[in-house]
Amino acid sequence: MNPMKKMLAVPAAVLALWAVTAQATTDEAIAERLKPVGEVCIAGQECKGVEAVAATAGGGARSADDIIVKHCNACHGTGVLGAPKIGETAAWKERADHQGGLDGLLAKAISGINAMPPKGTCNDCSDDELLEVIKKMSGL
Repeated sequence: MNPMKKMLAVPAAVLALWAVTAQATTDEAIAERLKPVGEVCIAGQECKGVEAVAATAGGGARSADDIIVKHCNACHGTGVLGAPKIGETAAWKERADHQGGLDGLLAKAISGINAMPPKGTCNDCSDDELLEVIKKMSGL
């Protein structure tokens, strides 16, 4: 066999092997690749797996400490841009007095204040969770 034919034989053999394996896929393998990634659920009808998704989407039960570590500590841990520091009750009390108590602090936490974005980046936090976080950070 001449050298040119030898050089062409190897890529041709590799291509032939690839073609055989590409066609060797089964209907089950094709169906697995094409299956939907989700399903539509209608209220009032049973829908498999929704409970697990709802539990993880809502985050389940989070403690105030978990939220503080994930969303609040970056600014309130160090006092960035004048944010009241965690545990400095006097600074928090002063703000609470000007904002209308804990309810006023909660309202400002929900809407955002100064450099703090609405809900302090915890968009999925409930108002009750935010209130518990404020109480924990402020000591009020």
